[in-house]
Amino acid sequence: MIIDTHCHLDNEQYYDDIDNVIKHALENKVKGFLIPGADFKDLPQAIKLAEKYDEIFFAVGIHPYDIEKYDEKVMQKYINHPKCIAVGECGLDYFRLPEDKEEKEAVVKKQKEVFKAQIEFAKKVNKPLIVHIREASNDSREILINSNAKEVGGVLHCFNASEHLLPLSEHNFYFGIGGVLTFKNAKKLVEILPKIPKEKLIIETDAPYLTPHPHRGTRNEPYYTNLVADKISELLNMSREEVENLTTNNAKTLFKQFSKII
Repeated sequence: MIIDTHCHLDNEQYYDDIDNVIKHALENKVKGFLIPGADFKDLPQAIKLAEKYDEIFFAVGIHPYDIEKYDEKVMQKYINHPKCIAVGECGLDYFRLPEDKEEKEAVVKKQKEVFKAQIEFAKKVNKPLIVHIREASNDSREILINSNAKEVGGVLHCFNASEHLLPLSEHNFYFGIGGVLTFKNAKKLVEILPKIPKEKLIIETDAPYLTPHPHRGTRNEPYYTNLVADKISELLNMSREEVENLTTNNAKTLFKQFSKII
């Protein structure tokens, strides 16, 4: 069985057929789902799904592109829901920074502030982090270590294949591997995968984004975790069953609530 540790099932792309998407996944080895929090406006749909399906959990947090909306009062409102099991996705994303130097510095400063605030919030409520890092490996590692984020640990969602982040495995962080691993241009991730401690590997889709080969360009869905598991199996010379058992047990260690249903 497989746990999809990062799928945006609350996204509007699923409004018309979400039950069929979940059914298809459940019938094909995917037995657990975690909806990350990226924007507060999507939380009602995430909660609706989590309350309908035993296999679905959600997180609350603000993506670095939406930092202006961060409000700890909103976080506090949802964090005690019995199906809310993590904080995030939060982190740093320097991919779309403004060109103006002062504007850029202001955005980076604000991203760091909001990231640190969510780390402290996670520590306060004792729930793991879902961390988004894009073109910001050095600053992200520094903040996670200096903030003592290992108290709660978490996952580096859509791991960006930066060797600089590998030491975070010693700080209670796991590495989320998704469809990117199957891309023809994923040479860096393919090379670094064997360097990740096996006990820190978990599977995700980031659905509806980053659909695995050969379905790139179409909507991603949790069923496609099977393609990710196939690729991990091939690259690490493990059987599919070994990959499923390994990544499921790792996900249950990080997100303990999955142990209640699987």
